[in-house]
Amino acid sequence: MANSLTKHIPNSITCCNLICGCMATGAAFHGNYGWAVLMILAGAVFDFFDGMSARLLGVSSPIGKELDSLADVVTFGVAPSAMLFHLFTEVAYPAFLIPLQRFVPYTAFLMAAFSALRLAKFNLDERQTSSFIGLPTPANALFWSSLIVGQYSFLLSEKFNAALLFLVMLLFCLLLVAELPLFALKFKNLSWKDNKVKYVFLLGCLPMPFLLGYSCFSGIVMWYVLLSLVSLKKG
Repeated sequence: MANSLTKHIPNSITCCNLICGCMATGAAFHGNYGWAVLMILAGAVFDFFDGMSARLLGVSSPIGKELDSLADVVTFGVAPSAMLFHLFTEVAYPAFLIPLQRFVPYTAFLMAAFSALRLAKFNLDERQTSSFIGLPTPANALFWSSLIVGQYSFLLSEKFNAALLFLVMLLFCLLLVAELPLFALKFKNLSWKDNKVKYVFLLGCLPMPFLLGYSCFSGIVMWYVLLSLVSLKKG
């Protein structure tokens, strides 16, 4: 009886991730960005523990891997896309885009499509066992949700507009599927020599909440990408 219950624990945690993604999406469509961010963060926590629990309990399964990807598409693909969709309805539009103002918000769902493509590639790419190729979907979701909540006033100001928002969104869509090696925070040991880039990254993250407030996750993701690029060039 215990074993039959145990094998369902990881998938139950994954379903909690999925539910969080659905709640974040619903909140985003109503412009409740704060609740959307909380649900994406909660989904990220569940996403971290589902795989860990499967390994600890020795109940990893093919269905768990597929379910995890499906949940991630919702929480880290559809939910941030829904936040962008609503933001596109609020930002200023330059004159040349005003005729398309009714349609531009729907371009936000390009990010959901690229997130799904990134997850499909990750499941099949054997190179990504100890590092990443392309921006992970949780990092992308945290970047956008944190940016929208932390820099909301700036995004709606005259200094920003829908055209810039579209270009930044397109850049991150490309980062999701780019052949760009990014380090993973996996420690085989605690030595400085073997983990220098990871320690530098963690040290650089420490002041982010104090410097950037609610948009700290956006800063952390940018720091992560830049440090990966620098380490790649040195390597």
